Order: sequence, then structure tokens, then C-alpha cells
Amino acid sequence: MNEIDSLHMARALRLAERGIYSTSPNPRVGCVLVKNESVIAEAWHQRAGEGHAEILALEQAGENAKDSTCYVSLEPCNHSGRTGPCTEALIEAGVSRVVYAMEDPNPLTAGAGVETLRAKGVQVDGPLMEKEAARINAGFVKRMSTGRPFVRLKMAMSLDGRTAMSDGNAFWITGPRARADVQRYRARSCAVLSGWKSVQKDNSQMTVRPEEFELDEENVGDRQPLRVLVDSHLRLDNQARFFQAESPILVANLEREGAGDTDHINYLKVDAEEDHLDLDNLLDKLGEMEINELFVESGSELSGAFMRAGLVDELLVYVAPKLMGSDARSLFELPLQKMAESLPLHIKEIRQIGGDIRITAMPEME
Repeated sequence: MNEIDSLHMARALRLAERGIYSTSPNPRVGCVLVKNESVIAEAWHQRAGEGHAEILALEQAGENAKDSTCYVSLEPCNHSGRTGPCTEALIEAGVSRVVYAMEDPNPLTAGAGVETLRAKGVQVDGPLMEKEAARINAGFVKRMSTGRPFVRLKMAMSLDGRTAMSDGNAFWITGPRARADVQRYRARSCAVLSGWKSVQKDNSQMTVRPEEFELDEENVGDRQPLRVLVDSHLRLDNQARFFQAESPILVANLEREGAGDTDHINYLKVDAEEDHLDLDNLLDKLGEMEINELFVESGSELSGAFMRAGLVDELLVYVAPKLMGSDARSLFELPLQKMAESLPLHIKEIRQIGGDIRITAMPEME
């Protein structure tokens, strides 16, 4: 593989990112077809149930696909689901070479696409730009390898580490551009999770509002992520504003299972850990529901529980340039007593978002 291969793969990865808001629960995949050093077709997987990136690119190229090179950000699938196997389509089209960014993360099918293509005389090279490809599909990779979603925890705080005044008032800590950035993370997620106390206090709906933050140009469309409410004993009033928005809701609790009173509400009974939900069991169940990325937006108690249990894959902290004082509420409920108990983090990125700062960090694994 050479610089030209990297150039075309970089384009395939950019195409894959166009599906960041719409492919759930499928992976985001981009594809570029090249022949005689010229791009003859390019495509990306747009939404589940529709054509995969390779199929759409082959349709564009038509008969010109024969003897071309296919650059694709994920190993071509070798199985039939809602669509046919991409390996079969590539072979039938006469593609002579396939370059893939990363292997299929599903342990049951990993390598099968490469093996099938090579058996039919197609030259296959890869992986190429594997880390970049895995980053785009962090949730899909996590679910395929562990059975659980990728958990992204968002918090907003003042410069002195406070999230709300002592009376609970938190509107608004951060500015409009930071809040728009949060909307983008909501929109890309398969599910958004919050606790009943936070929803009640903020009178929130936890929906994506693309028109408010001008996200239409980013292919958000009208998809709403599943809204997961953690409410162990069903204490949130069913007349709350949260329940009025008609996008799907899943109420995780200790008492009830099945459909709710309206079509958009379902109840999920989760194992108990003392008198709280077992968060490990909840993530297992969400993985079974094909949730790739889980976006947690909640208060200090539930967020602290996720952190203490070691269930957070990525932490987003928005820091506002203001001081809220020593009587204001802290970021997490983490009753740590000794320095040895502290939770170390690896900072991946610090970025200015409007007047605020976004810190992206990962808990360091032991």
C-alpha cells in the first residue's frame, strides 16, 4: 500500500462520517471506487435497511466497475441480512482489488469477507488507517466485541467545578455553541440516558432539536435517539413533559416490564443492586437492543454511579468561564477519601467551543 491508497482511504473515511447521524444500529461505512487512477464512484451507507456503501458505489459505476479498486472503511460483509453480501456484489462486478480500513469487529464474521474475496481471485489489502476507522465506529466496535454500547458521559461545569447553584438552578452554565455541540452528540447516539431526578428538576424532554441548532446540513434528518429514563421505582409523573414528546422512550426500572399506556413508551425491568438499578445489567440489555452509542446526560448521583462502576468509555466536560462558588453543587457524587482512590483520566482533546472549553477524556484502565 502507498500514499495514493491512503489518500483514497481518507476520502472513504470522510464519506463514512456522513452517516454519523443516520446509520444506527449499523456501522458508518464509506466507499470509493478508483480505476485508471481516477475516482469513478463514491458512496456511504446512509441508513439501516438501505444499500451498503459498496452496493451504492457499484450502482453508480455500473459496468465501469470491472477491474477497479474498491476502498472501503470496513471489511465488506459476507452475510445476508436486510441486504445481500457485499463480497458477492464486488465479485460479480469484477472488482480486481479491495483495500479495507479495518476488519469486521464481529468475532463471528471477522475475516470472512477477506477470505471470500481472496478465494475468488480478488487482491485484498488492509488494514489501512485502522485507528481512524475504529474511531468513527467506536460504538459498533464496542458492541460487537463486548455486547455493550459505548458509553459517553457528558457534564457541564463552571471553572470551579460546579454544576448548579445550591437551589438547583443550572440554566445556563454554558453558552449556545456548547449547547449546540451537545445536540450533535445527542443526534449521533443510538440512545440518550438520564435519571428521573434530573428530568424532573430540569423539566426536560431530552430530544434532538436540529432546527434550533441548525444541524440539517449535517444529515441529521428526523431520527430521534431512544430516550432511556432510569427510574427504579417509577417516580416520575407520567404527565411530565419528558413523556409528551412522542419519540421512543424506555423506562429502566425494578418493577415493570412491557408496553406502556402509549405506543412510544416501553418499560424495561432491570436487575437490582441493593435498591438501585444494576447498571451492568442495564448495559447488557441495551446491547441486546443493538444500542451502539449511549449518551449519558444526568446529575451528579447517576453520573457518579457510572464512573464508580467503571462503565464510562469517554467523558465530555464542558467548562464555562465563570465561578459559581463553594455552596454550588459538585460535578459528581464520588465519596472518595484517599488520593489512592482517585480515578485517573487520560485527556484526549481540549477544544474551545464558543466561549467555553470542551475536555474529552478517557478513564485510564488498570
